[in-house]
Amino acid sequence: MFPLIFISKKQIMEERNITFVEEFVIQGFYDLPNLRGLLFGFFMFIYMSILIGNGLIIVITKTDPVLHTPMYFFLGNFSLLEICYTTVVLPRLLTNFWTQNRNISFTACAVQLCFFLIFAATECFLLAVMAYDRYVAICKPLHYPVIMNQKVCTQLVVGSWICGIPVQIGQTYQIFSLPFCGSNKLNHVFCDILPLLKLTCGDTSLNELCVFVVAVLFVMVPFLLIIWSYFNIISTILNLPVGMGRSKAFSTCSSHLTVVALFFGSAIITYLRPKSTYSPGIDKILSLFYTIVTPMFNPWIYGLRNKDVIAALKKILSK
Repeated sequence: MFPLIFISKKQIMEERNITFVEEFVIQGFYDLPNLRGLLFGFFMFIYMSILIGNGLIIVITKTDPVLHTPMYFFLGNFSLLEICYTTVVLPRLLTNFWTQNRNISFTACAVQLCFFLIFAATECFLLAVMAYDRYVAICKPLHYPVIMNQKVCTQLVVGSWICGIPVQIGQTYQIFSLPFCGSNKLNHVFCDILPLLKLTCGDTSLNELCVFVVAVLFVMVPFLLIIWSYFNIISTILNLPVGMGRSKAFSTCSSHLTVVALFFGSAIITYLRPKSTYSPGIDKILSLFYTIVTPMFNPWIYGLRNKDVIAALKKILSK
């Protein structure tokens, strides 16, 4: 019998004269060297705004008894998620600007992608949960305290946070099990699936199919649930007599719809559009929408247009 020989992935690639990629170079905005300082200040301002704004929402929803309702419980968790979501991307981007070192190790890139996918999946489901909360509040107001009790709210939030973990870990493992050969220049602002697949060698059609299926499950399904919720909400509101709380009902939903449009719009265009229309430049801009723009505007969308949040903020400032 011949002895069993275990050959590592790296050894196999070396025997086939394929360069083994041990790190990636995130291109980011390398083509704008004269604007490096300006871009660093711009993204630093955005990151601090996200931390302060969403941090205030968390503090307000936790400390003010008036805001101890399901809607604000979900909003507080959503703000925490936004902080986690942007922290996966922005600190690395800021470091790249400051040090001018755009290298990221193979392992660090995998970790960044994994957490990014987990938090993105959580955001999709949490936005769907928030839409369901508004549906119950407007369409079934008499049953709202019973349906959206504390136990159910906690289960919905915990489910949103953990349901995507095993799938996204598996997807990350699948992506980084592929052989990366040739160029290690990642033409994106962070480690994302589509730019990484561009650097692999061999047939990636199965991997692209898996990405599409996961995107349908974690993006389209929650999005369709949101559409269903708001279809019923709008139907209920239009059937109300004129002046019977129509404007208030619409105002409680408009903030959530704005966030949904920003996040899902850019995510759907990025992951579910035809491969032939892929463009690194457009994808960079779209990625900034669902990783930076939505978290930055979340406190303003929910805060400045909400009388309860403004009243709670005034109480904290007065103390």
